[in-house]
Amino acid sequence: MGSLNPIIGDLSTMTNLPEWILALVLVWSLFWKGRAMWKAAHKNSPIWFVVLLVVTSVGILEILYIYLFSEIKLDDLKSENSKRKNLKIKKTFKPQKAFLE
Repeated sequence: MGSLNPIIGDLSTMTNLPEWILALVLVWSLFWKGRAMWKAAHKNSPIWFVVLLVVTSVGILEILYIYLFSEIKLDDLKSENSKRKNLKIKKTFKPQKAFLE
């Protein structure tokens, strides 16, 4: 059977997987990588854009970014943490009587 692509043919030979499975994995990965990088670019997240460009994870990291990490806003996390710290301080603070009253 003729090879779909010489590179896929070589990978198929090395992995003992059929060429169509490798082609399907390639299309799957490219779809999710493109979608995640698009979202990172539109959310002005250059660090995530580069990470998604460099790291190859067969779509796993890309899917996690789209549905989990991109929805988390760091400003919200910082303000939530500072609110928690303020609440802890207020709860534990007990006014004490002056020493010389």
